Amino acid sequence: MMRSWDHWVEESLQKLQHLQLVGSLRPIHLHSAPALEAQKPIEDEFNVFDELQPWDRSAVQVQITEATFQKWVHDIPSSGDDDGIQSFKKLLLFSANDYLGLGSHPTIGKAAAKVALEHGMGPRSSALICGYTDYHRLLESCLADLKEKEDCLLCPTGFAANTSLMVALGSVGTLLAAGKTPSPDEKIAIFSDALNHASIIDGIRIADKQKSVQIFVYRHCDMNHLDALLSSCKIMKKVVVTDSVFSMDGDVAPMVELVKLRKEHDFLLVIDDVSPLGQSIKKVGPPY
Repeated sequence: MMRSWDHWVEESLQKLQHLQLVGSLRPIHLHSAPALEAQKPIEDEFNVFDELQPWDRSAVQVQITEATFQKWVHDIPSSGDDDGIQSFKKLLLFSANDYLGLGSHPTIGKAAAKVALEHGMGPRSSALICGYTDYHRLLESCLADLKEKEDCLLCPTGFAANTSLMVALGSVGTLLAAGKTPSPDEKIAIFSDALNHASIIDGIRIADKQKSVQIFVYRHCDMNHLDALLSSCKIMKKVVVTDSVFSMDGDVAPMVELVKLRKEHDFLLVIDDVSPLGQSIKKVGPPY
């Protein structure tokens, strides 16, 4: 089935090429600003620390005013303003996205400061115009190696990545349709876990507005329900999308069962795998 999806994607790209809608990324190679070259360079110190360090705690320890705390606890609407001098309350954050504490790591800070001094804030433009640099391409290549994948495409946010992917998958049905609007058989059948991230759901909804997909929502991590939906679906192009780790609930998708269903029903399996990035997660045999 993966050969079929490769064929469908290739055919869709050919149609986009014919319509002159395929853009190319042309990396701009950045050079140090002349005025900054004479400054004392920041040393490349890529330190690794095995134990907890002071900055690890500072990354998750914050303080808020007592008034704001009470509004949070009692779910009282707030404009975000704190009036006057008030007492503060210290809290530990467990809801941010910096799981590995890289945002406060001194090595990351030095690297960010160095590149900002050498290149400023970079070209202010979209990637397709002139905002794509050799640094972006290097990061994409490194991330692809890290995830053991063929290639990587950077998006401005994780939310944008999921939304864009769902819309792109839906567009395959539109591009390969015989008419302007896909018939029921030409649509993409998307099977989504009930507790998938909002970015996935929004992307599917946009694709649905374009009348290019048929949406099926299966009960959270319920493989029997998913199996039943897949078995009764007559659409050829099927996609199953799920979080690997559900960030709002903390549970893990049944990856082994999903891979078994994929072999049985020949669907394209899409995994939002951002939460385990850089962490030790047990692999599920062959790449899924």
